[in-house]
Amino acid sequence: MSAKLSTHVLDTKDGKPASGVEIELFKITSEGDQLIVSTTTNSDGRTNEPLLAGDNFKTGEYKLVFHIGAYFYVQEEDAPFLNLVPVQFRINNPNGSYHVPLLASPWSYNVYRGS
Repeated sequence: MSAKLSTHVLDTKDGKPASGVEIELFKITSEGDQLIVSTTTNSDGRTNEPLLAGDNFKTGEYKLVFHIGAYFYVQEEDAPFLNLVPVQFRINNPNGSYHVPLLASPWSYNVYRGS
């Protein structure tokens, strides 16, 4: 198993992968949050590449920001309750595999460390 950070987004309102969700990954440092990558989910609700892998995979504090509001937004009167979903976490194992799925609806979300 090679060290990497990956994610995927599932639309629990419609029971399908969430395609086209913008995701940003930040490294948390004493100087502030540093953007590492900005990407969008594919038709399977996943990113085409791991968010971190190889020499870029390092221990530390990170934050994923899922732009879930734009995914569910249809029109102003139906604007979703949720807009941005930030998930701050720590990578402790430099050889580990970290998978952070987001299950979301316009009103709620769940996140966990998967395999």
